Amino acid sequence: MGRIHTHRHGQSHSTRPITQRTPSWLSMSQKDIEELVVKYGKEGITMSQIGIKLRDQHAIPLVKPIVKKSIKKILDDNGVKQEIPEDLNNIVKKAVGLQKHLKIHNSDKRNVRSLELVEAKVHRISTYYKKIGVLPKNWKYKSVVAQLE
Repeated sequence: MGRIHTHRHGQSHSTRPITQRTPSWLSMSQKDIEELVVKYGKEGITMSQIGIKLRDQHAIPLVKPIVKKSIKKILDDNGVKQEIPEDLNNIVKKAVGLQKHLKIHNSDKRNVRSLELVEAKVHRISTYYKKIGVLPKNWKYKSVVAQLE
């Protein structure tokens, strides 16, 4: 699938395991995997980083086929929750980085446009999350407040 604001057609990515079954060589139980996910979630690690950590350090290819729940569902069931969703948080961080850059390089017209596109993406995603109830209805992105965080 193509990106909305670029001319590129996609991004490179790692290949996921072919089969959705639990590997026969896996030595950890479902409960152990859930405990690891909750432990990492309480440490403040994001969901994508938890998946990468489980893959690289504990040889767990995918959590969902083994535990029958996603990482997000496991964290929600155990009361570990982030204030804003990870994808929205990443885009807000990108906007803050562009704003810092533009304070120093105020004549960088290309990045002025990039900032407009990123902020438009923030507003689109926040509208979606407000509609499904993940964010409160009164949540609003403000560039000045985002820089302070």
